[in-house]
Amino acid sequence: MTLLRRFAVETDRYVESSGTQHDLHRTDLNALAVILDANRAGEPLTPSRLGAALHLSSPATTALLDRLERAGHVRRTRSTVDRRRVDLEMTRAAGLVAGELFGPLGRSVGAAVERYGPEERALVARFLRDVIAATVAARQTPTPPS
Repeated sequence: MTLLRRFAVETDRYVESSGTQHDLHRTDLNALAVILDANRAGEPLTPSRLGAALHLSSPATTALLDRLERAGHVRRTRSTVDRRRVDLEMTRAAGLVAGELFGPLGRSVGAAVERYGPEERALVARFLRDVIAATVAARQTPTPPS
């Protein structure tokens, strides 16, 4: 558990440091990640779904999207399926910034991963999937007050 905690802390430090260089807050980066994942999966993402994913109120989600749109990172467009719905898209400029932010980390971690064989990487991948699922389950389990 100590190594997982240290990995999480170092990842947080990297994200904070990199985000600061581009005037992006943690919530901005989390929002861009959610939007990117939805876009890659071919799933439309609405402001309300983004707010739910980030546990933000409707006004906080609007302020976040206004900030990201002003910075040129996000575009709000009318759905082609339901014109009443607004869908969110990450802009090309945001993709370039993401590459600048996370490219160095990806290359560094990629180089570390390459030192392991396919079986070892498969085991680590299985371990990480299990840890992620356990973390999600723990977050969704109410903790009684002390």
